Parts: sequence; C-alpha cells; structure tokens
Amino acid sequence: MNLLDTVFKGGRSPSSVTRNYWPILIYATLCAMAFLTLVPIVWMVLTAFKSAPEVAANPPTWWPREWHPENFVAAWNFAPFGRYLMNSMVMVGGITILQTVTSALAAYAFARLKFRGRDLLFLLYLGTLMIPPQVTVIPQFILIKELGWVDTYQGLIIPQAFTAFGVFLLRQFFLTIPRELEDAARIDGATRFGCFWRIILPLSGPAMATLAVFAFLFHWNNLLWPLVVSNSDATVPIVVGLRNFQGQYGTDWNLLMAAAAIATIPTVIVYLLAQRWFVRGITMSGFGGR
Repeated sequence: MNLLDTVFKGGRSPSSVTRNYWPILIYATLCAMAFLTLVPIVWMVLTAFKSAPEVAANPPTWWPREWHPENFVAAWNFAPFGRYLMNSMVMVGGITILQTVTSALAAYAFARLKFRGRDLLFLLYLGTLMIPPQVTVIPQFILIKELGWVDTYQGLIIPQAFTAFGVFLLRQFFLTIPRELEDAARIDGATRFGCFWRIILPLSGPAMATLAVFAFLFHWNNLLWPLVVSNSDATVPIVVGLRNFQGQYGTDWNLLMAAAAIATIPTVIVYLLAQRWFVRGITMSGFGGR
C-alpha cells in the first residue's frame, strides 16, 4: 500500500503501475517454474555421488557428506550399459530419421498439393493426436508379432516412424514459404518432387531440426513401447535397462541415480548442440505465440 501511494503521488496511474509490475510477476513465475523443473535433476546428480547408507538416511541430505564418483563405474559395470546405449542410439536414430522424412513428405502434400478431401483428411490425421498411446499398444504389438518383429530393431522402429505432430509442425512451416518460389521453379521445368527437394527442404532446416530434436528427446525417454517389444539385452534400450537396478528385496538408489545420470547425458548434448535451431524452428513454425 505504501508503495502504491508513493507511485500515485508521482503522477502514475494504476494502469501504468500494473503494466510496470506485470513483467516482474511473469519473470518471477518463470524462475519459480524453472527451479521446480531443475530440482529433480539436481537431486538425481547429487544422489549419484552418495553412499548407499547416506541415501537411506532419515532425514535425507541434499549435499553428499562424502563424494563417491566410483558409483558411476559400478553402475556401468552392473549391467551391459554399452549395449543398452548402442540399442538406444540405433532405435532413436532410426525413428528420428524416419519421422523426419515421412513427416516432411506428408506435410508437403498437405501444404502444397490440391486434392479432394485434403483438409478433412488432415483434420482426421491431426485428430490421432487425441488418442492416448496406451490405446494403440495392443494392436501394434499384435501386428508386429504376426510379422515376427518382436524383440527386433524393426519392431522398435517401424511402428514409431510416423507422427501427426511432425506433420503438423512441418506443414505450418511450409505454409510460410512463398509459393512464388515454387511457381518459378515449375515454370523452369522442375517436377513436383524437384520443388520439394531443391526448394522446400533447403529452406526448412530450422523446422526439420526442431522435429528431429523433439523426436530424439521423446523416444530416448520413451519407456512404454520398448518395454513391450524388447525382452533381451540384444534390443533393450538404456531407459528399460535401468530396471536392472530394482531388485526383489530393494533398490540400489545411488547406482540407479548414477545410471540415470549417464542416460541423461546424450539428451543434454543433443539439446545443447541443436538449441539454436530448436528455438528458431519453434518461432518460425508459429509455435512461439506469434
């Protein structure tokens, strides 16, 4: 109240006070949300350096009394983590490449080609985003079982090769590219696929990178489908391999947190490398609130 009186005495209206303090409130809220988001990650990393008795201590401690970096070596040797990492790289790399390619082709068709029922088909395809992935797990599993793809890379990759979100993201970006560029290429004799390959794709780097980052991050952490399909170390990705630390009579939480920290490193590296493209693609695709 005293602050408001001081402001009003200075000749400022209540609306100007609200306008000036509104950004402070927004930044404070964003900082609080960022802090809440980082707390579990910081807790995971600090727990990875603790001893087993300290992890079970009550009350719990934030900072390790003694640092145990050997937990990471023990976690790595506890299970075939190298194999799990390779499985994750193969699975996520294949899904990312296929989703980018199929989404680009479908998005180009929905953005540039004219055919009967195009808009209705796009709405129906977009409506699949409303279907929870748990609903489609059983039909997909029956299908890959009939194909003999259980516990194989193709069983992990092919059912995840298509995404309505990727089609929507790229379609929104393709619509921002001037049609005059494509019309000029068509006059010069370029085919429809030539326009897509030589004009649309080179101009869509940020959006393609954004979709690739989204696909990589989501499927690196996706547990449900690999848990259903994989049943041997030959195909188990690292996110499923973490369950090896859960025993019948207890869990080695310090080793589990060390393994989880190792599993997080690739996603952090990918995000840091692609951050510039990621933000630019979000903005140019219309997801940035324009």
